[in-house]
Formats: sequence, C-alpha cells, structure tokens
Amino acid sequence: MSSPPILGGPSLFTGFTKLCKGLAVVLVAGHIVVQILPSAVNYLALIPAKTIPFAWNLITAGYIEQSIYGVVASTLCLLIMGKLLEPVWGSKEFLKFIFIVNFLISVCVFITAISLYYITRQENYLYMPISGFQGILAGFLVGTKQIIPDQELSLLRIKAKWFPSLMLLIAIAISFFTAESAKYLPTLIFGTYMSWIYLRYFQRKPETKLRGDPSVDFAFSSFFPEFLRPVIDPIASIFHRMLCGRFETSTDAHGYTLGGASLPGSDPIEASRRRERGARALEERLTAERLAAAQSAEELKKDASENV
Repeated sequence: MSSPPILGGPSLFTGFTKLCKGLAVVLVAGHIVVQILPSAVNYLALIPAKTIPFAWNLITAGYIEQSIYGVVASTLCLLIMGKLLEPVWGSKEFLKFIFIVNFLISVCVFITAISLYYITRQENYLYMPISGFQGILAGFLVGTKQIIPDQELSLLRIKAKWFPSLMLLIAIAISFFTAESAKYLPTLIFGTYMSWIYLRYFQRKPETKLRGDPSVDFAFSSFFPEFLRPVIDPIASIFHRMLCGRFETSTDAHGYTLGGASLPGSDPIEASRRRERGARALEERLTAERLAAAQSAEELKKDASENV
C-alpha cells in the first residue's frame, strides 16, 4: 500500500479553481473598499451595537479584511485549501458551506459580544469592528481533517487531522500576548465548531440522500489528544443528544447509530467513501500537477538547447 500524498511543495501554488479565484477577488475588492472608504467598515464589519438595524453585516463581515496582511493570508489560504475541498464537495456545496458557516459564525460572535457586555458592562464589546475570513479558513481546516485526515504537511510532517486543533492552540496561546485577540479568537473558535457541526450533522450528500459524517474519526473528541477523550466523550454525547433528539424517531428505521444515539440520516460507509474520494482527488491533482511541471521543465530544456 502506497503512503499518503504529502501536502506541500511547488504544486501547492498551482491549479486553483475558478470559484476560489472569484472568491479571492471578493476578498481583495472588500479590502480595497474599506481602504478607500474607511467609513465603510461601520456598515460592512460586524459591530454588535449596530447590527440592528444593519443586519447585513452578519453576512458581509466575513468577507472584509481590514489589513493588507489579512487579505494576503486569507486569499492564499482560500486558494490553496479550496483546490483540495471543492473537487470533493462540488462547487455548489463548497459555496454553500462558506455562506452557512460564515453566517453562523457572525451570529455566535454577535451573541457572545452582547453577553459579554451585559456581564462586564464594557462598551468596547459593543463597538469593536469584527471582520475577516479567518473563521471560514478555520472551517476549511475542519473540512481537510474530514476528507484527508492522514495526509501530511510536507514541512512539518503533521497530519491534516490535527490542523484545526493546532491552529486553535496557537491562536489561544497568542491571545495571552496581544490585546487584539477579541477580534479574531471568537471567530476562529466558532468557525471551527460551527463547521464541525455542519459537516458532522447537516451536510447533504446528493448522490446518497444522506446527511453528515458519523465516523468515529470525526467525532468531537477527535480534536483532542487521546488521553483526554474519555473525559470529552461523555460531555460531547450530552450535546449530541440535544442536537439529534428531534431526529431520533425518523432515523431509527435506517439504523445509523453512533454510541447508541442515532445521527440525522448519516451512513458510516458513505463517510468512509468520502475519505477515499478525498484522498483519490488529492492524489490525482498532485499527479497532474507533477506531470505538468515535468512537461514544462522538458519544454524549457528543449528551448534552451535549441537556442544554443
């Protein structure tokens, strides 16, 4: 059995999809708008005190990068991770994932900010402009964990299944040393959790008419080290029953269970097939890019010899 392909190398920066390029244009355009018209941040970013009546900022905030570093990082990560996820999910589902998770992130951040204001009475929670694509990028890491969990990052030799956990660990550690953490940390946390909930329970599979991913490898406890899972699993099962209780009756007939509790229309076999499709799609893309690079190098070598 061949070893899994490694994420990284020169091919990482080629073969971007048209949809991801279009979304990258949206991010760049949003950044340009707030640079030319700084007051636009008041209408496009999420400012909890102004969300009512400016409710559209629950949608627009995720696509507005206020710094040049943010727009460059978000654009590159979107292009790179998008070319891994979009071929497996399909363009429609990929766009749906971005829209739904972005909206859920904004709603959660809004509720958190309002709650913190009532607890602390600090008005900065109400008027701090929060925006950026980082929540969706956190969700992409969860998607990568789902479809190609055993692939490795070429530089660090870290498996993809640990990407979301390491990202959150680093973000939390950095938050102790910066006053700006309130602008990004809740977005990263909710981006990770909301994307997991969506992929775990609600993502539809048109070819099978099933929903979610009930596999043990994608359980909530899989985000934590092995020694913590006996503690995490009982707690996670409580929220699992709360979330899935209304589906229990309708799914009993299908026999799809996990730890004695039914999942909403999911199939473990389909989850396994999705991982196989993800690994196969990645392998095919990497092979095609290696062939293209080899052909390009051969053509350059041929042209050089002809010129001599």
